[in-house]
Amino acid sequence: MGSKSKAALLMLLATLGILAGSGIAYADGAPTGTDIQVAQTLGARELTVIIRRVDTTPSPLRVDVVTHQGTAPGTLHLAVAADGVPSSRADVVLGATPGVHPGNLQVDKPGPWELSLSDDTGQRATIPFIGPARVVPPWEKAAYGGFVAAGAFLLIALVVGVRARRTAFALIPGAGVVAAIAVAVTGALLSASTPPPPAPGSQLDPTFDNVTDPYAAARLSTVDYSRPPVNLAVEPERDGLRLRLTDGATGRPADDLLVRDNALVHLVLVSPSGRLSHLHPVRVGPGDYRVHVSDPEPGTYAVAAELARRGGGVQLVRSTVDLHGTAAPAPEPPGAGPRTVDGTPVELTVSAGTPTTITARFPAQDLQPWLGMLGHLIITGPIDGPVGESAAKAPNWAHVHAMLPPVAGQLDRPDETVAAYGPDVGFTYTFAQPGRYRIWLQAERGYRVLTVPAVVDVPATGAGR
Repeated sequence: MGSKSKAALLMLLATLGILAGSGIAYADGAPTGTDIQVAQTLGARELTVIIRRVDTTPSPLRVDVVTHQGTAPGTLHLAVAADGVPSSRADVVLGATPGVHPGNLQVDKPGPWELSLSDDTGQRATIPFIGPARVVPPWEKAAYGGFVAAGAFLLIALVVGVRARRTAFALIPGAGVVAAIAVAVTGALLSASTPPPPAPGSQLDPTFDNVTDPYAAARLSTVDYSRPPVNLAVEPERDGLRLRLTDGATGRPADDLLVRDNALVHLVLVSPSGRLSHLHPVRVGPGDYRVHVSDPEPGTYAVAAELARRGGGVQLVRSTVDLHGTAAPAPEPPGAGPRTVDGTPVELTVSAGTPTTITARFPAQDLQPWLGMLGHLIITGPIDGPVGESAAKAPNWAHVHAMLPPVAGQLDRPDETVAAYGPDVGFTYTFAQPGRYRIWLQAERGYRVLTVPAVVDVPATGAGR
């Protein structure tokens, strides 16, 4: 073998060694999503809709509908659509036994999608979600492209080195090999420290373009994450409420809500006597939400809507609404101590001091996550007079969570099929001022959401019973 052939062969072996040694271990692929859990008060049914994770499209789409105790049996009609064009449909039969009821659909392209649910009474809800695309990051393109270019330059250098009369001619493509390898290795190394682009749907207004290529001029929201708060208008309807959410600056419908804590909107209603309803209005159109209210008490209800807006953060919007019904007033709840709620014994304790610890103890370790949390605590006060009117005017309104214990390496939050928590559900809260407060603690057990009401008297010298 001549000197020129040996030089070319050595260059080939060296390049192969670099390729084998460096690899592309730092080159990231497209980010994968997670399960989307959305609570929906569809008519008289309180459901949790779970859109299972899809890594790329086209792909089958599994949708699980979780029902709770007291949910009426029936059939839900599911459909998915992109740009208003339906893709597939499926029916989910809800049995009399609470639990998980699956449905299978199909998404055939990346981009914004809507899942619609309807029942035989005409109640309908829509849930927006994103069909992901397989996105190749620029550094991965540089890494693979650089190594492919290095191989091509190497072949050229080998041919030139063998056929050319002067060995120096092989240095030209050889320089190309070195440059291409430098680009590839730089791209691979940068992949470990370069942040991902803004995610369409959660950080960017989703479009087909920024879903399929978020690196191409992926600009943030036009108001630079400073969107104004929404305005809330609550209108009573024949069997419930209609909520209109509009942009505080333009007056246009607010159609950029995010799924936060497993719901687009968390709606808390407090009746005139203090009966709490934690509902999740269904989206029927941009900024247009409906919710069913079963046989309300007559009088003024306090309304609090908690939501998160893309580019605007979490907001709590409060209002009042007058409803007409025949329900009897709720009895005055006791303070701390044992009680039975829907057949479940619960012991509630409130410890004095600042901050205050509020704990409910259930009889077993079989609590289920609800809205992604172990428990929820609603606090309003100080209260003076009818609870509905007082809660609407109360200076303090809080929604506190008891978090689930983290599980290492688990991407998705546990859903309601996991009954492995408890027996204690504890919260820590600092009352801002003295007075009488109404509190409601909520947890799920046996697919039933239990609500534990209580009265807490906070003395001027600190929090306590």
